Amino acid sequence: MKTRTQTLQAIVRRFERALADTLFMLLLLGCVVAAGWLTARHDRQWDWTQSQVHRLTRESRLILERLEAPLHLTVFADPQSPLARQIGQILERYAHEAPDLEIRYLDPRRFPEQAREAEVSLQGQILLEYRGRRETLTEIGERSISAAIARLSRPRQTWVAVIEGHGERRLDRDQDADLGQFGRELLELGLIARPLDLTLTNAVPDNTALVVLSQPRLPPFPGEIEALIAFLDRGGHLLWLLDPGPPSGLEPLLGHLGLAVRPGQVVDPKAMHLGFGTVAAALIEDYPVHPLTLGLTAPALLPGALAFETQVAPGWTLATYLTSSAQSWNETGMLAGSLTRDEVIGERTGPLPVVLALVRTLPERKPEQRLVVVGDGDFLSNAHIGRQGNRALGLALLRWLSEDEDLPELPPPPTVAEPLELDAPHRALIGLTALVLLPGLFLIGGLGMRWYRWRGR
Repeated sequence: MKTRTQTLQAIVRRFERALADTLFMLLLLGCVVAAGWLTARHDRQWDWTQSQVHRLTRESRLILERLEAPLHLTVFADPQSPLARQIGQILERYAHEAPDLEIRYLDPRRFPEQAREAEVSLQGQILLEYRGRRETLTEIGERSISAAIARLSRPRQTWVAVIEGHGERRLDRDQDADLGQFGRELLELGLIARPLDLTLTNAVPDNTALVVLSQPRLPPFPGEIEALIAFLDRGGHLLWLLDPGPPSGLEPLLGHLGLAVRPGQVVDPKAMHLGFGTVAAALIEDYPVHPLTLGLTAPALLPGALAFETQVAPGWTLATYLTSSAQSWNETGMLAGSLTRDEVIGERTGPLPVVLALVRTLPERKPEQRLVVVGDGDFLSNAHIGRQGNRALGLALLRWLSEDEDLPELPPPPTVAEPLELDAPHRALIGLTALVLLPGLFLIGGLGMRWYRWRGR
C-alpha cells in the first residue's frame, strides 16, 4: 500500500511539473504577443546614444515649429523595397516631432506621370509640398530635408550679389581660395546667390538685399566703386572680405565708411597650438555678448588677417567687433624666422579688432542697415571654412546681416562617428569575459539548478 501511494505521488509530481512548465510557456508566449501588440499600436522611442543620432537635432525641431500649415512628403520608391524602409527610418523622426506630417510612398514605375510631374529621375527622391510650393530632393538626409522645409516655409527669397570681374573669390568654384562651399550654404538657406560683374551693369540691382565683396586682384573701375557706394546709400547690406596687401582700388569705399587699416598683418602664437602650422593667423576665441555672436563658442581662425582701428564715418555706429587674442600683434616685417613685436615701428599688442560690425538707420529705410568688414577672406574659403569655428562664424555673420529675412539655423553637416579603439588590456578583458567568464557562469548556474532538482527528488 505504501509503495502504491509513493508511486501515485511521483506521478502527480511529474504531472505537476509538466503542467507548471506548460503554463509557464503559455504565459511567456502571451506576454510576447501582448508586448508585440502594444508596441505596434503605441510607438515610444528613447535615444540613449551620446550623440542623439536617432532623434532630430535641435535645429530641425525649430524648423518644424515654424510650419503653419500641413507639410506633405511623397517618397518615390517601391514601398516594399529596402530603400523605402531606409528612407522611412529618417522620416519617422520628422513624423514623431510633427504628428500632422503626411507621408506617402509611390513607385515611380507604377506612377510615371506623377514622377514626371515632380521631376523625379531617380528611385528614392522626395517631393515636399507646402502651401502650394514644392521642391524635389535628390540628396536624402536630415540636413537636406530640414533645409528644404526651411526654404519652403520662408515667404520670399532673398537675392545675394557676389561681386566678380576683377579676380575676386568665386562663389561657384571649388578651388581652395574660392567660396564654393560657402555658396552652397547660401543655397541651402534659400538665398539666391548670383555673380555680379559691375563692368557689365552700372548699378547693383534693386532686388539685391546683400552684396558680398572680396579682395580683387585688379583694381575696379571708378564707376564700379560708385555703384557700390550708391548701393550702400540706399540702405543695402554688405559683407566685405578684405585681405592683407594694397586695397586694390577700394580706397574710396574705405574712406566712405571711415575705416582705417593697421599696417602689416596679424600674427598669433596661439594659432600654432591649434595645429595651423604658422603664427600668421588671427585667433578669435572670446566673443562679446551681442546678437551677432549668439551661440558662437568654437574659436575661429583667420589666416593672414588685417587689423582695424575702431573709428567709423559719421552716421555709422560700431555695433560690435571681434578681436584676436591678447598674445597677437600686427607684424609689419617679413613673416620668416623668429618673430617678435617691435612697438617702435607701430606693432601693437592684441587684442586687435579683425571683424567690424557697423549699423546705421536711414530715414526712409527700416529696419537698420548693417555692414560687416572682415580683415580676412580666407576663413570662408574652401580650404579653411571647415577649420574650428570658421563655418559657424561665417553663418553667424550672414544671419546677422539678414536678420529681417529670419534665416533659420540648419543642422550641422553629418560627421563620421569616432571609431572605438581598445588597447590590449581592454581587448583581453572582453575576450576573457566572452570566452570564459560568461560560459562559466552559465555552466555553474546549470549545474546548480540540476543539483537542486536532484535533491528535491
